[in-house]
Amino acid sequence: MMDFPFPPTLKLLRWAIHGTFAVLLVIAVAGAAHEGRAAVATCGVLLGVLYAAGIVIEGRLPRFGGPAHLLLGRIWLLIVTLSWVALALNSQLFVWLAFPLFFAYLHVLPLMVALPGVAVLSVAAIATASWHAGGVSAPQVIGPSIGAAVATLMGLVYKALYSESEQRRLLIDDLVRTRGMLMQAEADTARLAERERLAREIHDTLAQGMSSIILLLRAARRDLAIRPGDAEQRIAEAEHAAQDNLEEARNFVRALAPPALQHSSLTAALRRISASAAAGTPTRVGFEMSGTPVPLSADYDLALLRIAQGALGNVSRHAQAAHATVTLTYLDDMIVLDIVDDGCGFVPAQAPAEIASTGYGLRAMHDRARALGGSLTVESAPGEGTAVAATLPLPEGAGR
Repeated sequence: MMDFPFPPTLKLLRWAIHGTFAVLLVIAVAGAAHEGRAAVATCGVLLGVLYAAGIVIEGRLPRFGGPAHLLLGRIWLLIVTLSWVALALNSQLFVWLAFPLFFAYLHVLPLMVALPGVAVLSVAAIATASWHAGGVSAPQVIGPSIGAAVATLMGLVYKALYSESEQRRLLIDDLVRTRGMLMQAEADTARLAERERLAREIHDTLAQGMSSIILLLRAARRDLAIRPGDAEQRIAEAEHAAQDNLEEARNFVRALAPPALQHSSLTAALRRISASAAAGTPTRVGFEMSGTPVPLSADYDLALLRIAQGALGNVSRHAQAAHATVTLTYLDDMIVLDIVDDGCGFVPAQAPAEIASTGYGLRAMHDRARALGGSLTVESAPGEGTAVAATLPLPEGAGR
């Protein structure tokens, strides 16, 4: 007996076989009782109980599985066969129970064992029928033989259906397992992408703001004794930067647009961060705009603003530049953001450790540009300054 989920067709076939056994057994038991052979009828009832127990073992105890389950089935089949032989020898009415037993042999035993078993069972049925009749006749031979042939054919069909069903079940299990793995992979990818996004946002907002505050407070400390007025101005600028940073943090949690863009255009926001980015440093930052501005989506505004913040943060911390310029250029089919400084420069392929230490500076700018189908180039050389250029294609319908 096997532990597998049967499709409806196989279930119907199995219960038809069980039903045939039950009907033939009821007829035989009723006939024996009618003939006054109570002991034979009682043994027939016990055979029915034994047969039903086998069905229960197969349907209710699948946890045995494998060899243990098959061993139970074969022991059950042996006991049923011996019981049938005893009953068939006592009453001809039980001979025809051999027909459903053919299916049991084909179901429980391997095919190489089941076919000889069916043949032996057929001979036993013919022999017992002939013994009760007192001689061999054509019907007594033809009946069990045809029954064995039909049962064998149906058994082979049953096994083929089972094999196909089992292959389909395994395929479905594999597909379900693969789908689960894909869903998990997608969830992991989404989680990593979200972590990367959060890291970029923190680097380009909170980290850059904190750096500006530190630079302003350092400049205020330096000017406190000799230029109190300038120190007071630096402290006010640091307070303003801290307020902006706090607003960035709040809006970051609420997933709102950056404060610099909430009440102004991209051009105005770039002009403001250009004026405040290098506060407290010798660097003077200017902003220029070329072309006719066109309305852009929030994704474009945010990406360009963050790229400018990241580049200006590197200028204020590392470039030691006297001048820097932020240029926003609107072309017919693209928009270009340039950040150029005259600082110490570096070799782009070998960025200094202080520039790449967080892992989110230049890489984050590259990622933001690529996310919108654009590109970011960095041109620099030691002693010759640095130029960062972000080029984004204008969305359809945004150009002039």
